[in-house]
Amino acid sequence: MSRSKSSQRWLKEHFSDPYVQKAQEEGWRCRAVYKLQEIQERDRLIRPGMRVLDLGSAPGGWSQYAAGLVGRKGCVIASDILEMAPLEGVTFVQGDFREDDVLDAILAAMGAEMGDEPADLVLSDMAPNISGMDAVDQPRAMYLAELALDTAGRVLKPGGDFLVKIFHGEGFDEYVKTLRGQFNKVQIRKPQASRARSREVYALARGRKLV
Repeated sequence: MSRSKSSQRWLKEHFSDPYVQKAQEEGWRCRAVYKLQEIQERDRLIRPGMRVLDLGSAPGGWSQYAAGLVGRKGCVIASDILEMAPLEGVTFVQGDFREDDVLDAILAAMGAEMGDEPADLVLSDMAPNISGMDAVDQPRAMYLAELALDTAGRVLKPGGDFLVKIFHGEGFDEYVKTLRGQFNKVQIRKPQASRARSREVYALARGRKLV
């Protein structure tokens, strides 16, 4: 079966992308690492010894980067519905975290690795499979962001931080308003590694409030 014009365009763009080439040269699993790296350099989000949960982690670029920053005294728990090859310093739980048994497995892994301490930071770079129809894609994207926030509410310590990918469109303003109600400070970041034509941005929510 021949590829569609849109998929051919994506493949051409992907393999000519300087961030894809740079990631391959530097040993990172995906170009998305440079989005997190830019936010880290600006906001100092990840620090040695931190306990980090990475949702939607495959293929593992964010977990790989975070593990290097938290060091041996910290830990990274990663989860995705897709398989992810093992990473040093990262505990991976495969499955759909919307399901209770998968969420329980994540919480169990956090308990084992974090000594039953809550997470310092929750990361989510999740996005739905894009259909190209905004009326379908935007609700799916916001649903994933809401799930990530719900999980963050369960596992984050008071004062903890949350970084989540969201997309401009219906539900965006309401979501940011919800974040502002639950965290002390919320900022929107658009890393240079995000493709210019993409509506994706990252909401950086810092200092989870005591509810």
